[in-house]
Amino acid sequence: MSKQHHQAFVQWISDFLPATTQGVGAACLQLDALAGDAGFRRYYRSNTVPSFIAVDSPPDKEKNPAYVNIAMALQSQGIRTPVIYGVDFARGFFLLEDFGSQVLQPLLNEETMGDYYQQAEASIVEIQQTQPQAIFADYDAELLNAEMGLFSQWFMGELLGQSLTQDEMAMLDNLYGLLVSSALEQPQVLVHRDYHSRNLMLLADNQLGIIDFQDAVWGPVTYDLVSLLKDCYIRWPAEQMRQRALNFKGQLQRAGRLLTVEDQQFLSWFELMGLQRHIKVMGIFARLALRDGKAAYLDDLPLVIRYSLEAARAHPNTQAFADWFERHVEPQLVGQSWYRDWRTAGDRQ
Repeated sequence: MSKQHHQAFVQWISDFLPATTQGVGAACLQLDALAGDAGFRRYYRSNTVPSFIAVDSPPDKEKNPAYVNIAMALQSQGIRTPVIYGVDFARGFFLLEDFGSQVLQPLLNEETMGDYYQQAEASIVEIQQTQPQAIFADYDAELLNAEMGLFSQWFMGELLGQSLTQDEMAMLDNLYGLLVSSALEQPQVLVHRDYHSRNLMLLADNQLGIIDFQDAVWGPVTYDLVSLLKDCYIRWPAEQMRQRALNFKGQLQRAGRLLTVEDQQFLSWFELMGLQRHIKVMGIFARLALRDGKAAYLDDLPLVIRYSLEAARAHPNTQAFADWFERHVEPQLVGQSWYRDWRTAGDRQ
């Protein structure tokens, strides 16, 4: 951030601080940089009472109007997202409510997981009760396929330096077609699209706040559920997560939805949706490391690979992907500095 840009940012934040804030004024306002996310946004906490989060979100790189529109839609459903006190779309400046620093991930263990996930699953149900609006793009075949295309481009091509043969591309095309069909046949609802333990925050009132929702779309009913239960950053026993998935299905049925969906069908949707997501994430994590200089995401790839291959092994029509990956891709991984055996990735010591 240039000195001139920073001065303009600080002055704008000072101008939009609520009148009741203590310690206001550009001369005494301080903004302490916070750890960022996977995007290009930069976050700062003010030295005011109460504190606020100032965001410098480049308008040419981030979906700033979508952030505001989706935040308002979620808040209208009673969902806890940060209050927006000010926004400058031209420069990409935001002034937001401070949710604190306690993300959910480090709080999770065998004792706490049940209660926290119950809250998180209840929030998914609330999100899914949002009505269709023009601001929500469809999670359609084009977008689903484009996401999975990141695997070939960034994971195989850029990270591993491997080109795909025509047979390999045909195998992936067949797999992607199956995954897209499974996604589109599901009931379509509002999807946060990155709903996991690093985007959920424990607030002062012990409720969960939700962040990083600006990519929300209208899509498959199992997407956010599998994002939570097959979290790329923390793993729980597979059978336990399948049972939670069925319990979630029961919540939807009691609410008058999914009345004709059998357990096996729902679990099939859940597993195949996870496979689609984790194939995409392999590409995204490689891109974050190579393009954006965020190499730490590579350390999370073994768990993502584990989720992918376990899901692929569970379905006859997707086993070809697992066979190919273990035979042709895994040997290329062994020499990578970040690689560890995916078969035990995420296991607790």
